[in-house]
Amino acid sequence: MTVLTLSLPDPAANARLGARLARMLKRGDAVLLEGGLGAGKTTLARGVIEALTGIADAPSPTYTLVQHYETADGLVLLHADLYRLEHPDELDELGIDEALDHGAALIEWPDRMGDWRPSDRLDIILEDSEAGGRTARLHAHGSWETRLGGLAD
Repeated sequence: MTVLTLSLPDPAANARLGARLARMLKRGDAVLLEGGLGAGKTTLARGVIEALTGIADAPSPTYTLVQHYETADGLVLLHADLYRLEHPDELDELGIDEALDHGAALIEWPDRMGDWRPSDRLDIILEDSEAGGRTARLHAHGSWETRLGGLAD
């Protein structure tokens, strides 16, 4: 596993990371967004969604659990917020596996998935920084290990 740590001094830096990530996403990729309430998971996801679809301020799937987007080049993007998921068995109903067959997925609160983890995934852990802003620790798995450097500032 390869790890990259980035400083995100403000929400704009978080969104810019999302835009860089968007350029690298491919079919089968899962991006697991971890961090406490207000850590910037949705801001990062919105940066990806805006870069891929042009939709600014995409809605958070907090209550719907899942939002789907299609990019101009046909990539289907699933944005899931699993905060309200009560048991990992409920994942089957959300269609995340199927989404990865046809596109990519941004998944907030992946701890709710139990042990299930896609092999080609990027785990992004967002935490408060002592210097202010946030720190993003990116853990690459599968094909992300060779692509991770493209996300550096």
